[in-house]
Amino acid sequence: MCEFCHKHGEGKKWYLKAGHYSDDLVSDLRRRGFIEDFLKLPERIPEQTKQMARLEKLPGFVKRAVRGRVSESMKATHFGQILPIEDVERIFDFVTSIVRLPCVCRHIMVGSEQRYCYGVSLAPDGGKYFRLIRDIDAAYLTGPDTSGLEPLTKEQALAAFREHEKQGLCHSVWTFVAPFIGGICNCDRTDCLALKTQLNAMIPTLFRAETVALVEPDLCNGCRECLRLCPFGAMCFSPARRKVSVEARQCFGCGVCRSACAKNAIFLSERSSSSVAKDLWT
Repeated sequence: MCEFCHKHGEGKKWYLKAGHYSDDLVSDLRRRGFIEDFLKLPERIPEQTKQMARLEKLPGFVKRAVRGRVSESMKATHFGQILPIEDVERIFDFVTSIVRLPCVCRHIMVGSEQRYCYGVSLAPDGGKYFRLIRDIDAAYLTGPDTSGLEPLTKEQALAAFREHEKQGLCHSVWTFVAPFIGGICNCDRTDCLALKTQLNAMIPTLFRAETVALVEPDLCNGCRECLRLCPFGAMCFSPARRKVSVEARQCFGCGVCRSACAKNAIFLSERSSSSVAKDLWT
């Protein structure tokens, strides 16, 4: 299990603990201030991008130290974990509010509204959490009236997530001052700042999923469609065997590869059962 499972989940999947979505946690003044500041994130991103570029020019031992400090700080405030759609569905089973809203990252990287982020809450109509969002004039939410907030049913949200998978987007759940969980995002390494930070700048911003992907060779027909979708470059093709396999050290366990497999040759296995991946979390 990941670090958060032991720290916040009593040895179980921490993001499946309903209390972490509780409206009561939003009353905490530190958390409330962090959320307010986070919603104004686009104003700070250009400077943060410059800081990451400067980091790459530092000596190796300095980079490692800075990366470690930044990651530990994020674990206390805004950290995430990749999760397969099965766990997304389990979360949707107990939350009472699901709201789709424009993505901060795409607002900056693409320059247009892209609705890949989903706020979740145990309170009807989002409770204090969504009232807080509505009260803030965040430009990426299309202005102070926050007309970009779009309530969805569980069925509508799951249908949207399946479409996101077909686009190669992986799902990730996020804290706003741990252990409060406020949202589930759909990420790619091109436009998602969290994955760019993790995979390009090598600063851990989220945990891998509790699972890893495996391929059943007898079912694989070597079409390589899964290679096209994998956000982490974990799928490998053998020209000699005409089969695909998974490099477990690269796999984040998102399960997105399955949506491209017409033969249902790919399945997820518990990370703990993998001799090479069981201790890999970031």
